[in-house]
Amino acid sequence: MVPEKNTPEKSPPGSPSLIDGIVREGARQMLAAALETEVDAHISELTDQRDDRGRRLVVRNGHAQPRWVMTAAGAVDVTAPRVNDRRVDAATGERKRVSSAILPPWCRRRSPTISEVLPLLYRTACPPATSSQRWSNSFGSA
Repeated sequence: MVPEKNTPEKSPPGSPSLIDGIVREGARQMLAAALETEVDAHISELTDQRDDRGRRLVVRNGHAQPRWVMTAAGAVDVTAPRVNDRRVDAATGERKRVSSAILPPWCRRRSPTISEVLPLLYRTACPPATSSQRWSNSFGSA
């Protein structure tokens, strides 16, 4: 039974509802499971690659620091698994890096309201009449 204080009529404005919390927790669990499955699949593909001592070149290395990721369900706290990849690229001599297709490296923490604030700041700072003038002053005319 849901306590009476969590009803939408009695919750303070801006506070997350019970269903929003459930959806975010479900998204967090599904994302964590998908990341673990992705890492397990990647490591299992490379189990036959070993160094001269017989040790595997690609192994798990714990978990990265938790970070917030914006999803359709809202901000979700994610702890991604880490992989230690000691393979070396023959052409460049640099170590190969493992990057997730699910959680790319550019997916950083963001304020949930940044997508709402930026258009307003842009419209206020750069009115349409002066934006072309600023462009030509900064970069020259075409």
